[in-house]
Amino acid sequence: EIVTSFYPMYIITQNITEGANNIELVNMADVNVGCLHDYTLTTSDMKKIESADIFVINGLGMESFLDKVIEARNDLEIVDSSRNINNVIVDENINNPHIWTDLNNYILQIENISNALQEYDLNNAEIYKENTSKYIEKIKSLQKEYNEKLQDLNNKKAICLNEAFEYLGQDLGINMTSIRTDHEESSMSAEMLKNLIDKANNEEINMIIIDKNDNKSNAETIANETGAKIYELNSGLTGNLEKDAFVNQMKENYDILLNN
Repeated sequence: EIVTSFYPMYIITQNITEGANNIELVNMADVNVGCLHDYTLTTSDMKKIESADIFVINGLGMESFLDKVIEARNDLEIVDSSRNINNVIVDENINNPHIWTDLNNYILQIENISNALQEYDLNNAEIYKENTSKYIEKIKSLQKEYNEKLQDLNNKKAICLNEAFEYLGQDLGINMTSIRTDHEESSMSAEMLKNLIDKANNEEINMIIIDKNDNKSNAETIANETGAKIYELNSGLTGNLEKDAFVNQMKENYDILLNN
């Protein structure tokens, strides 16, 4: 039994394990939870983990409850998908764990999870290996489109009101002014909003990036005062359970960035 901590990890692991024998794949948090900031484990979560053989996590502090899991199941095989990712964005000594929006990082996460599963489950190793190769091929094809068609975004300036997109901006060469909100728009003060408006006007910043599920009020205020365009992207934090969900979400972002 493989348990994944939340939606992005489930989609990766689903792609790797498709067609494998004697595998049960379960997602711990509800797929609509989104980020695991301040997430509290429920009784049903712990029941899933109690019977698990492997627990797949994002890492970099995303799973703030990990100590409780280890305390309850110190024999549990934990697979950290962030292993050896070296472009981690750190702000005030806090890691930004939303690494998957950079496609290079996402490929590394796929490889980390796959390699661990191949080592743990030799019977299905070849299936995992083949599935991994196919999935990475899809991501690289998408990456090629990004690199060829979105070159004009290199060195563009943007205000990012959702920290999940800091890695996407880094990947595309966008100069981001990022505000850490933990996905709570209400956490932005009036003074911070004014400073962003002044910065956007002074530096001719014409992009505002938010998640399509975010409250738009602050973005709209900035846009109205500066003339900047709002880009409502998909962070891949929630969605349907189809195996191509992440690829389709990133294609959606590609279309928005290309045509807005």
